[in-house]
Amino acid sequence: MAEAHTPVERQITARALLVGERIDTQGLERDDVLCALPLTFRFGESGIVVLFRFGVAVLFGMSPMQEEELIHNLVGRIIAPYESRDQETAQIQLSSVGDDQILPTGVITLRRLTTEHVLLIADALATTVILAHDERRVSAVFDKIEPLARRLAEIGRTPARRGKIVRLIGNALLVQQRISGLVAVEEKPDVLWERPALERFYARLEDEYELKARAGILTRKLSVVSDSAKVLSDLIDTKRSLWLEMVIVVLIGLSIVIAALEFLSQK
Repeated sequence: MAEAHTPVERQITARALLVGERIDTQGLERDDVLCALPLTFRFGESGIVVLFRFGVAVLFGMSPMQEEELIHNLVGRIIAPYESRDQETAQIQLSSVGDDQILPTGVITLRRLTTEHVLLIADALATTVILAHDERRVSAVFDKIEPLARRLAEIGRTPARRGKIVRLIGNALLVQQRISGLVAVEEKPDVLWERPALERFYARLEDEYELKARAGILTRKLSVVSDSAKVLSDLIDTKRSLWLEMVIVVLIGLSIVIAALEFLSQK
């Protein structure tokens, strides 16, 4: 794998931007590609870009103007773009002495910035910005379920519209799909299979951003949302079934009465 040569004794800003639901990287061929998956390439004199298909662009060593230029260049490839972009920023300090580590201040210190380091840092930043976004989405779903559960507990009534519950289930499934399928928090980045010596460095990144812990909490919340929505949906279905049975009984009774009246009128 190619190396992203960078001068020593230098501080670099890495910024992860959640720009949309997905980024279409197919056919985006460049001469300066450092890695194909996730697509990693140089931008400008010293910038590096890592594009994740789940909607995150991680930018290294780029000015705000360069960042906007890159996002503008991606227009048409960003599916369902967000007006407000979630972001996560990390500072990388290159030093010719010392070991690769993460300081208590959160600054990442490296002897040199290789492509492998870029990919691991980008993976951690992309995952944490996605987790932050989905944590808010799940909290919003919780806010909608809470009054429904309180209504059921206080007056024993379920919401009249089943569509609202179905939408809640849909939102939960979308977040669950992103966490388990697209982001795959529990899986190691592919670069670690080629460079197992960097596993300790990535473990420090996971601890710094609490990736596994946050993903675990989010998964448990999603299970609560799904279970709660299913219970409410089942209650609504049961209520509708009882109402439908009552309607059928009434219709049968009316048909019997009508038949009896017709029989009596013929006498």
